[in-house]
Formats: sequence, structure tokens, C-alpha cells
Amino acid sequence: MSLEVSPKLVDYKHMALALQLAQRGLYSTTPNPRVGCVIVRNGIVIGAGAHLKAGEPHAEVHALRQAQENGHQNLAGAEVYVTLEPCSHFGRTPPCADALVKAGVARVIVAVQDPNPQVAGRGIALLKQHHIAVTEGVMEAEACTLNAGFISRMTRGLPFVRSKIAVSLDGRTALANGESRWITGEAARLDVQHWRAQSCAILTGSGTVIADNPRMNVRLDSTENIRQPLRVVVDSQLLISPGASILKNDKTLIAYANNVNPKKAQSFADNVELLQVADYSGKVCLKSLLHELAARGINELLVEAGQGLNGVLMMQNLIDELVVYQAPMIMGNQALGMFAIPPLTSMQQRIPLKLLDLLQIGQDVRLRLKPIFN
Repeated sequence: MSLEVSPKLVDYKHMALALQLAQRGLYSTTPNPRVGCVIVRNGIVIGAGAHLKAGEPHAEVHALRQAQENGHQNLAGAEVYVTLEPCSHFGRTPPCADALVKAGVARVIVAVQDPNPQVAGRGIALLKQHHIAVTEGVMEAEACTLNAGFISRMTRGLPFVRSKIAVSLDGRTALANGESRWITGEAARLDVQHWRAQSCAILTGSGTVIADNPRMNVRLDSTENIRQPLRVVVDSQLLISPGASILKNDKTLIAYANNVNPKKAQSFADNVELLQVADYSGKVCLKSLLHELAARGINELLVEAGQGLNGVLMMQNLIDELVVYQAPMIMGNQALGMFAIPPLTSMQQRIPLKLLDLLQIGQDVRLRLKPIFN
């Protein structure tokens, strides 16, 4: 008898709840994925849980505990909905697949297979070996979107790169003199804080730091389950001031390329790390930097930079998603654009974008777009 079971209509209802629970870890699970779990018996939810922080119990464990607290010591016949394949290896916590086997559940419905090479189908195989029916792929696209960064890091060795850009109606990001505060309204700027909170790191360039002196930290009223992302500055020649706001308090990484004055290097505070990653032209090698960030457990990287850094990232096919806030104003053709890239000589060179989402926020419009690289 096959242990692969086709999805039922009710499976989508329970998996939607599991995905909703997984959202509770949106700001806090890094470097782990966001996972939700729901346990159902006779059509009734008897246990539910989410993974909230690395090192703490996984979603399946929370759901099993809740089921037991609700008086369900024997889970024979129960169905388990989990947004990511149950782990099968010992990490900071024991394997969740083993816990489900021990609980005696009848069926496990998985949204997406775990891309972690330590799991990668082994959890599902273990369940089947113990005669537990498995259904895969229920709301897989939604589960992949929720963990785009984790999947990218595991499969490509790169974080998921999301670039946030505020522009005028005519596509300008700053005046010719560099002034850019504020293009968008307060509601849009608050929305940006949520993108920051769910990111593991924020990347900017020395030009933005020198021109605007930003803090680039998370400023939300609620601090529950929110940790400050790592700030990363691309500064090939180490030009920024040791007193820059972005370097204060929380950990900051400065990526540089050229040899620098030892006294300047020693002038930065203890929370600032210097990392030399140069390419053949004497600039910071951005792809090497992204690989390094992935090796440090960075799943999602939010870029908040000017047209120079955004242009290089775009030309090197390193942007996975654009979050563009467009304000109803005109700034003129002398103002700075979104991407500093070499002039295109043919329409074949253009970079098409796929519109993922469009939403009005206050008086501004937010567009989420995916670059389509050849």
C-alpha cells in the first residue's frame, strides 16, 4: 500500500492555519525557518504551535504538548499539518520526525520539503518507514514565500536579497544634491520598519551613510520577538566616520576592499567588524560578501541604498525582489534615479520585472517586483 496520499480539500484549511501560526516567527526565528504545526483528530484541531526562536522547541513539539495538555495522550489516528518537513537530525533540539513517530500519528501533511541537506527528504522517509501516510505539496508556494530566505541560503548559499527603494512618480530617489528626506509619507515609512524587522541584515553603501547618516534599525512600538538586524555597510575605501549613527550600539559589519590606514581601522568601536572582500577592480566583491553573510546564517537581506549600490547589485543579478514605494510627486530629470547602470543600447538589454503585489499605503503605492534575469 502506498504511503503517498493525495490532498483533500480540508487539508488546505488546516495548512492555512499552520501557515498563519508560522507567521508568529516572522521576526525572530533566524537563522531557522518559520514553521507552524496543527494537529487534527476527527476534523477538530487538538494542538497547534509555532517555532519562535532558534534553540527553542520546534513547531511540532509545541503542537504535541498542547494536544497532551488538552487531554489527548494517545494520538492514534491524528493528522499533523506542518509547513516544513519535520527535521530528522539532532541539532539544538531532537528530531521532530521521531517525536511524531513516537506519538503514533496516522498521517502527516507537509507543505514543502526541507532544503537543508541534513534533512532534504529524510524526515518524510522516516515517517513512511514507520507506516505513517504522508501528503506533500499542500500550499507549497505560500510556504516557500514565507521561508524564501532560508530556502535561498540552503540551496544557493546566498541570502534572499530584497531591495527597498522610495521613488517619486517620475522614478527619482533623491535630488541632484543628494537630499532625499522625505519622499514617501509616514505610513510607508512605518511599513518599511516591518521589512527591516523580518530581515536578518540590512545592507547599505558608504554614500548613503555619508549623505544621510541613517540609523537603519528597527523602530516599532512592539518589541516582542523582534531583534535588531545586523547592519552591513559597503565601503571600499573605509571612508565613513567612526561616529556614524549606523555604527552605534548594535553590531555592524563594514565590508571594504582596499588596504586602509591602521589607525583608521582601530578607531571603530568594538561592535564594528571590518571584513575585507575585494574583487579584481579594487571594489567590494558583492557576491563574495553575500556568500559570507549566508555562511553567517543570514536568510533575508534588505538593501536600503542609493542608485550606485542598487545598480551594481542589479547588473550582477543579485536582487531577488524589489519593494518600491512610489510617491505622488515630481522631482525632475536632474534628480537621481533608481539604478546607476551603463546606458542600454538595445531593448533586448532591458530587465523585465514581474509584478508580485500592489498596495496603496497612505498616499503612496507599494509595488513588489521580481527581476527576470536571462
